Amino acid sequence: MKPNYRRCLSCGRVAPKEEFWRIVRVYPSRQVQLDQGMGRSAYLCPQESCLTLAGKKNRLGRRLKAPIPDNIYQQLWQRLNKVLPEQELS
Repeated sequence: MKPNYRRCLSCGRVAPKEEFWRIVRVYPSRQVQLDQGMGRSAYLCPQESCLTLAGKKNRLGRRLKAPIPDNIYQQLWQRLNKVLPEQELS
């Protein structure tokens, strides 16, 4: 894989990391948050199918080796709802 490329944990698509959402389990506090912080990271496509699979099969929790709070999924769904209308206009 090329430098600065990442893989979606749901669909396996490889792309530049700017095209994904980053979910981080921060070290050493083990808190899970979006976009910032240092620690174990997981990347997710901004698509409904990928977000559904990540929650349904607990792929996000397994990848980060931590329980994922419901508010993280709520924030991701809110982001998705903002992204989808913009894509429909294009």
